[in-house]
Amino acid sequence: VGDTESTVLVMGESGTGKELVARGLHHRSARRDKPFIAVNCAAMPETLLESELFGHVKGAFTDARASRPGLFVEANGGTLFLDEIGEMPLTMQPKLLRALQERTVTPVGGGGPVKVDLRVVAATHRDLAAMVAAGTFRQDLFYRLSAVTLELPPLRERGDDVELLARAFLVRHTLATGREDLRGFTREALDALRAHAWPGNVRELEHTIHRAVVLAEPPWITRLDLDLPATGDATPADAAPPA
Repeated sequence: VGDTESTVLVMGESGTGKELVARGLHHRSARRDKPFIAVNCAAMPETLLESELFGHVKGAFTDARASRPGLFVEANGGTLFLDEIGEMPLTMQPKLLRALQERTVTPVGGGGPVKVDLRVVAATHRDLAAMVAAGTFRQDLFYRLSAVTLELPPLRERGDDVELLARAFLVRHTLATGREDLRGFTREALDALRAHAWPGNVRELEHTIHRAVVLAEPPWITRLDLDLPATGDATPADAAPPA
């Protein structure tokens, strides 16, 4: 999918790595040397979202002391990542649809349309099909965004990925914090990692490992360091030391 021009909708629970997938799609595309611009559609008020995406001219509204091109123009040639697209207000959805269909944007406050050439990747933790049925998300925009849909499974369904990711985060955070005295996890700690449901997914796992690296006594990270439910025994696991 990366080496295409298809618009992609990435779906999955919070913390499953949707932006990481979007960046992976960008880096596997012919646009890899152009900008990757990300915007969280839930992180700004509706009144500012239009000017953030499409730009504005000087004087278009209070505090618009200078013209701004907007993220569509900033991403020109590259990839625009629309995170939390399910939070986009209904009033903004037809404007986004028009921009995607015509590949042009019109700045807030006037000025002529500006042509853009970019790829759009969107992401959401919501069920957009259900939102379409409920009338809270436009059907035509849903179809436009979901030319290709990628669904990320939650961490609890990814088997041995929990241990692989935990070891990778251990290396990352021991190096970042200077804790090279930590050699790995006890078997009890690994069993606890596998048994946990991880409602916060990969983001929660990384936070857990980071905290354990900061607090653990060398040489092993134990179940108590992880602050997760107890399982298994307390013998050291066969863990490679951070390198």
